[in-house]
Amino acid sequence: MKLFLKILKRIFQFLLILIVLFVIGLYVLDYDYVLRGARIVYATGHDSAFIDDYTYFENDTIQMGNDPQPWPMHNDYNTVEATKRLKGTNEALGTVAFVIIKNDSIWFESYDDGFGVSSISNSFSMAKSVTSAMMGKAIQDGYIKSLDQPVSDFFPQYSEGLAAKMTVGDLSSMASGLDWVEHYTSPFSVTARAYYDDDLSETILNQKVVLEPGQRVRYKSGSTQLLGMVIEKATGKKMVEYLSESFWKPMGMEKDALWQVDDEDNRLAKTYCCIGSNARDFARFGKLYKDFGKWNGEQLLDSSFVVKSIQPRFKEDNDYGYGFWLLKHQGKDVFYMRGILGQYVMVVPDDNVIVVRLGHQRARVNIDGERIQDTDLYLQEAYKMMGL
Repeated sequence: MKLFLKILKRIFQFLLILIVLFVIGLYVLDYDYVLRGARIVYATGHDSAFIDDYTYFENDTIQMGNDPQPWPMHNDYNTVEATKRLKGTNEALGTVAFVIIKNDSIWFESYDDGFGVSSISNSFSMAKSVTSAMMGKAIQDGYIKSLDQPVSDFFPQYSEGLAAKMTVGDLSSMASGLDWVEHYTSPFSVTARAYYDDDLSETILNQKVVLEPGQRVRYKSGSTQLLGMVIEKATGKKMVEYLSESFWKPMGMEKDALWQVDDEDNRLAKTYCCIGSNARDFARFGKLYKDFGKWNGEQLLDSSFVVKSIQPRFKEDNDYGYGFWLLKHQGKDVFYMRGILGQYVMVVPDDNVIVVRLGHQRARVNIDGERIQDTDLYLQEAYKMMGL
């Protein structure tokens, strides 16, 4: 027994030494952010970022105005139940909010897993659409000359070689050419570093331009983060301040929102992700773009910019415009905001329909022996419910 305890003690000491050396190695190699990520993710029983992880980060507040504009409720509000297939998918993928807006009125909504109308949930990459809208506003306000203005005007380190060709519009349309591999599961990826490190500016500005900008879509979160940094430099305002005055207040958001920042001192907004808001308020950006930038008679965004945003920039890549994803449903154009865990604001302009889904997972689903995208299923089932 004594021998066993002695061996066990040595094993424990050996493991402890390994752990200490591993932690020291992380700091030496500048991977100490992994420890922060582990505390937030693994210690809370998750295996990746999650929809209410905002409580573990520093956040700045996006302030609503004094005149909130609640969505009108449709005459047929919640008179139709979700289809059996939609209910099953929502349960399987952990949907926490599902909202159908028809003719600018809430026609159906349901909430689950303790979430409700006002519950905050992480937008993840839906924030890219918001950041691109802010770029359009900055152009309209004269802070940025045009989509073609070089990024080097704001960050001189991009003034040589391929980087000199990179424009503000390239950042929004995912054509930056940055050396960035979009990887969500490796703790050592640049995407993980951007999410958990405490100096996001350094992470972004260390990325080189290795491909010719402006050629085709290559999805990189670093592009939108750099875009947000350009907007802050151009306007001289923090992103939460500019977003509040440009959209949150004029669009009558019903709740304050949160935007994750990298550190309590730097307070650089993660503009490629991480706006904490609710389904109803997220939906307003769908309506704004559906109505070509106009809100209650006021042109918040230039209509020509909106049109360009919801069309493919490149013929070879017909599923992305400027900050928005694109698809077809029943032969009709759909533009949508998208987040990594199945955060969607999907807009079908021809039918004046907006479908919002927030939840814990995104996945392809099996329908009648065919694997389809969950976006297609959500639209199909919403249309069945509406009889369209």
